[in-house]
Amino acid sequence: MIRPGYFIVILQFVLFACDKDDTVQVDDSLSSLVAVNEIVMDNVIACASGSNTDPDPNTIIAYAYPRPGATDLRYYETNSISDDKNDYTKYKRITITPQDVFNGYLKKFIRVTAQEKWVIITFFENNKLHLSNPIKLKHKTKPTEFSTDITITQDTPLMPIFAWDDGTIAENKIYFQVVADTDNNLLSGTYTFEKQFQYYKLDNVVLNVTTSTPPQLNSNDSYAITLMGVSEDNWVNLFIEKKFILN
Repeated sequence: MIRPGYFIVILQFVLFACDKDDTVQVDDSLSSLVAVNEIVMDNVIACASGSNTDPDPNTIIAYAYPRPGATDLRYYETNSISDDKNDYTKYKRITITPQDVFNGYLKKFIRVTAQEKWVIITFFENNKLHLSNPIKLKHKTKPTEFSTDITITQDTPLMPIFAWDDGTIAENKIYFQVVADTDNNLLSGTYTFEKQFQYYKLDNVVLNVTTSTPPQLNSNDSYAITLMGVSEDNWVNLFIEKKFILN
Protein backbone atom coordinates (compact mmCIF):
# COMPACT_ATOMS: atom_id res chain seq x y z
CA MET A 1 0.00 0.00 0.00
CA ILE A 2 1.37 3.44 -1.00
CA ARG A 3 1.30 5.92 1.84
CA PRO A 4 -0.20 9.41 1.01
CA GLY A 5 3.14 11.12 1.51
CA TYR A 6 4.84 8.99 -1.09
CA PHE A 7 2.00 9.62 -3.56
CA ILE A 8 2.39 13.40 -3.24
CA VAL A 9 6.14 13.23 -3.79
CA ILE A 10 5.72 11.04 -6.87
CA LEU A 11 2.99 13.30 -8.27
CA GLN A 12 5.15 16.40 -7.80
CA PHE A 13 8.03 14.69 -9.58
CA VAL A 14 5.82 13.70 -12.53
CA LEU A 15 4.35 17.20 -12.86
CA PHE A 16 7.81 18.75 -12.78
CA ALA A 17 9.11 16.33 -15.40
CA CYS A 18 6.14 16.97 -17.72
CA ASP A 19 6.49 20.74 -17.41
CA LYS A 20 10.21 20.84 -18.09
CA ASP A 21 11.18 22.00 -21.61
CA ASP A 22 13.73 24.15 -23.42
CA THR A 23 11.90 27.40 -22.66
CA VAL A 24 11.80 27.16 -18.86
CA GLN A 25 12.52 30.44 -17.09
CA VAL A 26 12.58 31.28 -13.41
CA ASP A 27 10.69 34.58 -13.68
CA ASP A 28 9.03 36.77 -16.32
CA SER A 29 12.14 38.76 -17.24
CA LEU A 30 13.70 38.48 -20.66
CA SER A 31 17.08 37.91 -19.02
CA SER A 32 15.88 34.66 -17.43
CA LEU A 33 14.68 33.37 -20.81
CA VAL A 34 17.95 34.36 -22.45
CA ALA A 35 19.92 32.62 -19.69
CA VAL A 36 18.54 29.16 -20.50
CA ASN A 37 18.48 29.33 -24.30
CA GLU A 38 20.83 29.75 -27.21
CA ILE A 39 19.99 33.17 -28.61
CA VAL A 40 20.14 34.88 -31.98
CA MET A 41 20.06 38.65 -31.61
CA ASP A 42 18.41 41.18 -33.92
CA ASN A 43 16.77 38.44 -35.97
CA VAL A 44 13.05 39.12 -35.57
CA ILE A 45 11.58 41.66 -37.99
CA ALA A 46 9.36 43.85 -35.83
CA CYS A 47 8.12 47.41 -35.35
CA ALA A 48 5.33 49.25 -33.56
CA SER A 49 2.79 51.96 -34.33
CA GLY A 50 -0.17 53.74 -32.86
CA SER A 51 -3.71 52.63 -33.68
CA ASN A 52 -6.16 54.29 -36.06
CA THR A 53 -9.10 52.10 -34.98
CA ASP A 54 -8.92 52.39 -31.19
CA PRO A 55 -9.88 55.87 -29.90
CA ASP A 56 -7.67 55.36 -26.85
CA PRO A 57 -4.41 57.24 -27.59
CA ASN A 58 -2.59 54.87 -25.24
CA THR A 59 -3.06 51.94 -27.62
CA ILE A 60 -0.03 50.71 -29.53
CA ILE A 61 0.32 47.82 -31.96
CA ALA A 62 3.58 45.86 -32.22
CA TYR A 63 3.99 43.96 -35.50
CA ALA A 64 6.24 40.97 -36.12
CA TYR A 65 7.02 38.72 -39.06
CA PRO A 66 7.04 35.10 -37.81
CA ARG A 67 9.10 33.22 -40.34
CA PRO A 68 7.75 29.77 -41.27
CA GLY A 69 8.63 27.49 -38.36
CA ALA A 70 8.65 30.24 -35.73
CA THR A 71 6.85 29.37 -32.50
CA ASP A 72 6.00 30.89 -29.12
CA LEU A 73 5.90 34.58 -30.02
CA ARG A 74 6.30 36.77 -26.94
CA TYR A 75 6.06 40.46 -26.08
CA TYR A 76 8.49 42.03 -23.57
CA GLU A 77 8.67 45.65 -22.43
CA THR A 78 10.55 47.88 -20.01
CA ASN A 79 8.93 50.11 -17.42
CA SER A 80 9.94 53.35 -19.08
CA ILE A 81 11.82 54.87 -21.98
CA SER A 82 14.66 55.82 -19.65
CA ASP A 83 15.56 52.17 -19.05
CA ASP A 84 18.63 50.77 -20.80
CA LYS A 85 17.26 49.22 -24.00
CA ASN A 86 20.10 46.66 -24.05
CA ASP A 87 19.61 45.44 -20.46
CA TYR A 88 17.44 42.33 -20.67
CA THR A 89 16.76 42.41 -16.92
CA LYS A 90 14.66 45.52 -17.55
CA TYR A 91 12.28 43.69 -19.88
CA LYS A 92 9.26 41.93 -18.38
CA ARG A 93 6.92 39.69 -20.31
CA ILE A 94 3.41 40.99 -20.90
CA THR A 95 1.16 38.06 -21.74
CA ILE A 96 -0.64 39.09 -24.92
CA THR A 97 -2.06 36.67 -27.45
CA PRO A 98 -0.74 37.65 -30.89
CA GLN A 99 -3.39 38.29 -33.53
CA ASP A 100 -3.24 37.64 -37.27
CA VAL A 101 -2.43 40.32 -39.81
CA PHE A 102 -2.83 39.51 -43.51
CA ASN A 103 -4.38 36.20 -42.51
CA GLY A 104 -1.46 35.24 -40.30
CA TYR A 105 1.39 36.26 -42.57
CA LEU A 106 2.25 38.84 -39.90
CA LYS A 107 1.33 38.94 -36.23
CA LYS A 108 0.41 41.85 -33.99
CA PHE A 109 0.33 42.52 -30.25
CA ILE A 110 -2.19 45.12 -29.10
CA ARG A 111 -1.13 46.86 -25.91
CA VAL A 112 -2.61 49.78 -23.95
CA THR A 113 0.06 51.72 -22.07
CA ALA A 114 0.23 55.33 -20.94
CA GLN A 115 4.02 55.14 -20.79
CA GLU A 116 6.51 55.25 -23.63
CA LYS A 117 8.98 52.39 -23.23
CA TRP A 118 11.15 49.84 -25.03
CA VAL A 119 9.73 46.62 -26.49
CA ILE A 120 11.37 43.40 -27.70
CA ILE A 121 9.54 40.63 -29.56
CA THR A 122 10.88 37.07 -29.37
CA PHE A 123 10.15 33.69 -30.89
CA PHE A 124 11.76 30.27 -31.14
CA GLU A 125 13.08 28.90 -34.41
CA ASN A 126 15.21 25.77 -34.85
CA ASN A 127 15.48 25.44 -31.05
CA LYS A 128 17.03 28.88 -30.72
CA LEU A 129 15.62 32.03 -29.16
CA HIS A 130 15.44 34.88 -31.66
CA LEU A 131 15.11 38.49 -30.51
CA SER A 132 14.07 41.65 -32.31
CA ASN A 133 15.94 44.90 -32.11
CA PRO A 134 14.53 47.11 -29.33
CA ILE A 135 11.44 49.03 -30.44
CA LYS A 136 10.96 52.51 -29.01
CA LEU A 137 7.32 53.34 -28.32
CA LYS A 138 6.66 56.99 -29.18
CA HIS A 139 2.88 57.15 -29.25
CA LYS A 140 2.89 60.16 -26.92
CA THR A 141 5.69 62.28 -28.36
CA LYS A 142 5.43 61.29 -32.03
CA PRO A 143 2.05 59.69 -32.76
CA THR A 144 1.83 57.62 -35.92
CA GLU A 145 0.39 59.56 -38.87
CA PHE A 146 -2.30 57.62 -40.75
CA SER A 147 -2.95 58.53 -44.36
CA THR A 148 -4.14 57.39 -47.79
CA ASP A 149 -1.74 59.73 -49.57
CA ILE A 150 0.15 57.52 -52.02
CA THR A 151 0.60 57.87 -55.79
CA ILE A 152 -0.16 54.81 -57.90
CA THR A 153 1.12 54.95 -61.48
CA GLN A 154 -0.03 52.26 -63.90
CA ASP A 155 1.90 53.05 -67.07
CA THR A 156 3.40 49.54 -67.13
CA PRO A 157 0.65 46.90 -67.53
CA LEU A 158 0.10 44.80 -64.41
CA MET A 159 3.10 46.39 -62.65
CA PRO A 160 1.90 49.46 -60.75
CA ILE A 161 4.41 51.86 -59.24
CA PHE A 162 3.76 53.15 -55.72
CA ALA A 163 5.38 56.42 -54.63
CA TRP A 164 4.98 58.44 -51.45
CA ASP A 165 6.45 61.24 -49.36
CA ASP A 166 7.31 61.33 -45.69
CA GLY A 167 4.63 62.70 -43.42
CA THR A 168 4.99 65.37 -40.76
CA ILE A 169 7.80 63.41 -39.04
CA ALA A 170 10.63 62.96 -41.54
CA GLU A 171 12.65 60.43 -39.56
CA ASN A 172 11.98 57.30 -41.59
CA LYS A 173 14.97 55.11 -42.40
CA ILE A 174 13.18 52.28 -44.20
CA TYR A 175 9.79 51.63 -45.79
CA PHE A 176 7.72 48.44 -45.65
CA GLN A 177 5.28 47.80 -48.50
CA VAL A 178 2.55 45.14 -48.61
CA VAL A 179 0.35 44.47 -51.63
CA ALA A 180 -2.72 42.40 -50.73
CA ASP A 181 -5.83 41.10 -52.46
CA THR A 182 -9.46 41.68 -51.45
CA ASP A 183 -9.32 38.68 -49.10
CA ASN A 184 -6.45 40.37 -47.26
CA ASN A 185 -3.92 37.79 -48.43
CA LEU A 186 -0.41 39.19 -48.62
CA LEU A 187 0.88 38.96 -52.19
CA SER A 188 4.20 40.69 -51.63
CA GLY A 189 6.03 42.13 -48.64
CA THR A 190 9.13 44.22 -49.29
CA TYR A 191 11.37 46.85 -47.73
CA THR A 192 13.06 49.73 -49.55
CA PHE A 193 15.15 52.71 -48.54
CA GLU A 194 13.57 54.65 -51.38
CA LYS A 195 10.08 56.16 -51.35
CA GLN A 196 9.04 54.02 -54.28
CA PHE A 197 8.25 50.39 -55.10
CA GLN A 198 7.08 48.69 -58.29
CA TYR A 199 5.16 45.42 -58.27
CA TYR A 200 6.96 43.08 -58.68
CA LYS A 201 10.49 44.39 -59.25
CA LEU A 202 13.24 43.89 -56.70
CA ASP A 203 15.70 46.45 -58.08
CA ASN A 204 15.54 48.65 -54.98
CA VAL A 205 14.34 46.07 -52.44
CA VAL A 206 16.71 45.68 -49.48
CA LEU A 207 14.69 43.09 -47.55
CA ASN A 208 12.07 40.71 -48.90
CA VAL A 209 9.63 38.79 -46.69
CA THR A 210 7.69 37.37 -49.63
CA THR A 211 8.03 33.63 -49.15
CA SER A 212 7.04 32.58 -52.66
CA THR A 213 6.83 34.10 -56.12
CA PRO A 214 3.96 36.63 -56.06
CA PRO A 215 1.10 36.06 -58.49
CA GLN A 216 0.61 38.28 -61.48
CA LEU A 217 -1.99 40.96 -60.83
CA ASN A 218 -5.16 40.87 -62.87
CA SER A 219 -6.72 43.75 -64.78
CA ASN A 220 -9.91 45.17 -63.25
CA ASP A 221 -9.30 43.38 -59.95
CA SER A 222 -9.18 45.26 -56.64
CA TYR A 223 -6.09 45.33 -54.42
CA ALA A 224 -4.71 47.26 -51.46
CA ILE A 225 -1.33 48.78 -50.66
CA THR A 226 -0.14 49.16 -47.07
CA LEU A 227 2.94 51.29 -46.40
CA MET A 228 4.84 51.80 -43.16
CA GLY A 229 7.56 54.41 -42.79
CA VAL A 230 9.79 53.16 -39.97
CA SER A 231 12.37 55.09 -37.97
CA GLU A 232 15.77 53.79 -36.89
CA ASP A 233 14.34 52.82 -33.50
CA ASN A 234 11.58 50.77 -35.19
CA TRP A 235 8.70 53.17 -34.53
CA VAL A 236 6.22 53.63 -37.39
CA ASN A 237 5.91 57.33 -38.11
CA LEU A 238 3.81 56.98 -41.26
CA PHE A 239 1.10 54.40 -41.97
CA ILE A 240 -0.62 54.48 -45.37
CA GLU A 241 -3.45 52.23 -46.55
CA LYS A 242 -5.13 52.59 -49.91
CA LYS A 243 -7.30 50.41 -52.12
CA PHE A 244 -6.97 50.51 -55.90
CA ILE A 245 -8.25 48.82 -59.04
CA LEU A 246 -5.72 47.61 -61.55
CA ASN A 247 -6.21 49.05 -65.02
